[in-house]
Amino acid sequence: MSTAIELRGVEKSFGITKVIQNINLTIAQGERHALIGPNGAGKSTTFNLISGYMRPTTGSILLRGEEIAGMKPFQINRRGLSRSFQVTNVFANMTVWENLRCAVLWATGHRYAFWKNVDNLPEVRERTAQILEDIHLTSRRDVPAGLLTYAEQRALEIGITIAGGANVILLDEPTAGMSHAETERAVTLIRRLTEGRTLLIVEHDMSVVFGLADRISVLVYGQIIASGTPDEIRGNPKVKEAYLGEEAA
Repeated sequence: MSTAIELRGVEKSFGITKVIQNINLTIAQGERHALIGPNGAGKSTTFNLISGYMRPTTGSILLRGEEIAGMKPFQINRRGLSRSFQVTNVFANMTVWENLRCAVLWATGHRYAFWKNVDNLPEVRERTAQILEDIHLTSRRDVPAGLLTYAEQRALEIGITIAGGANVILLDEPTAGMSHAETERAVTLIRRLTEGRTLLIVEHDMSVVFGLADRISVLVYGQIIASGTPDEIRGNPKVKEAYLGEEAA
């Protein structure tokens, strides 16, 4: 099976403090992989390194075999990797439709041109409508994104993340702050929208992690202490001691 993401000896230091220590991680194409660990373990830093928001101090990061460490986020995005953030990141004053259309415009090769009417681009309109339906927000298409419920905003952000057609998706705590029912709907949405894609997810809700991921890696103090299937992680004594505790039972 081909590799989507590979980290080789990746480290990140801030001054004398090592936040990430010699991470080696391989994620296969089409795999749903969860990165878990206690607060401060370095999960978001790892996401920032992979997506180009930080440069590793040492080590190599490969996207489908191509070195991307040190590239800018937009360069990595154009190579087929897209990510969401812990804090919802949408254009609050733009409608749901306009938020999605912005993402689709770039993905379909359209750039700013004052003489073009975006309403006259059928491929953009059709793609935007399809994503709107996929995230179940068709009835909210003309609502400003800032007026959506929290769960709806997270669904919109996932829609924006996949709108560019990326094959590798990074989701940073997509169900944080959701009710149990909202979480179940979000997991169903994520599972459906990432079908055939590679997913790397950071998530604190263990029911989400064990129900969604094919493989799980556990990060503690900047080091991966275990990687494996959900059953392997659930039964790993080091993981129980370091993080999961009774939740693994």
